[in-house]
Amino acid sequence: MKESVIDVLMYIFSSYADHEDNLAEDRDGISADLKAAGFDSLEIDKAFEWLDGLALAEDIPPVNQSSHSTRIFATRENQRLDLNSQGFLMFLEQSGVLTPELRELVINRVMALDDDSEVDIEELKWVVMMVLFNSAEGHDENTLMHYEDIVFSDQPAIFH
Repeated sequence: MKESVIDVLMYIFSSYADHEDNLAEDRDGISADLKAAGFDSLEIDKAFEWLDGLALAEDIPPVNQSSHSTRIFATRENQRLDLNSQGFLMFLEQSGVLTPELRELVINRVMALDDDSEVDIEELKWVVMMVLFNSAEGHDENTLMHYEDIVFSDQPAIFH
């Protein structure tokens, strides 16, 4: 089975999201589960490094920007995130799902994925949810579930 880091991360997130407090403590057990599921040891290690980077990235300073600002993507970011993905990030920010800081954290985590291939919209959605759940201290469970509905919806979100 040739899986990428994002595949391992998606598996961890979908399988262990409810056990977030135990992730750091039970890495050996989770690693054993991932190996039993067919994931490669190297990809598992890279996924844990990515998660460590997510935990450390909470120290990103506040982004001071005007509400009329436009985020310009660097050349490497354009190579990883197509226009559809960039538009999706803008939609999430304008909808209040992502703050400018969380947007930057999502971009940071996309860029930290192990290869230089383009990240498709479905993979981006998983990265967004991992970032949102990691920074969930300001959100209750209902808000996170609402954000999850928005992120994974195939229809545009309607806000009241």
